[in-house]
Amino acid sequence: MKLTKTYTINDLMEGCKAGDQKMQELLYKQTSAKMFALCLRYAKDRMEAEDSLQVGYIRVFQKIKDYRGDGSFEGWIRRVMVNTAIESYRKNLRNLNVVPLEDAYEQPSTSFDFSKLEMQDLLKIIQQLSDGYRLVFNMYIIEGYSHKEIAQTLGISESASKSQLSRARAILKEKITKMEGMNYATYTG
Repeated sequence: MKLTKTYTINDLMEGCKAGDQKMQELLYKQTSAKMFALCLRYAKDRMEAEDSLQVGYIRVFQKIKDYRGDGSFEGWIRRVMVNTAIESYRKNLRNLNVVPLEDAYEQPSTSFDFSKLEMQDLLKIIQQLSDGYRLVFNMYIIEGYSHKEIAQTLGISESASKSQLSRARAILKEKITKMEGMNYATYTG
């Protein structure tokens, strides 16, 4: 009977700081599923998400000595992954689909209940958003960035960030409503 030792996140972190490849592999195995889900939200498809994940972990292992212990270690890895996904976006030189500010505020209120959707369905809908809408939506709604932080990170104005978010919400609401209508028709038809 083979016994396996269990490691705490601190054990893994210290091992990774020392360059221990076994610890790097164990850290990857322990955290990669969550980080892949994060990368999928920012990417337009699985391949782009896989690329971001790979580059992100390379950066985690290169910069792990810079982790000062402020906040959780997993939160620090998450921040590296978000920054990697944003850099990937910038590197590909995609254009933001900026909506004029006056058009953004003409949109009706767009609050809706995500709880009725399966996570996979929601992820697919988010991935269908144009790159700019998807980035701002993820950064503001999911990661909790302010519009000022988004503007600085993406090199856009705060008003452009607000308009991107407004349009993303409107598009998501429209797609969700359409999806719910199709599901209702399936059950009643």
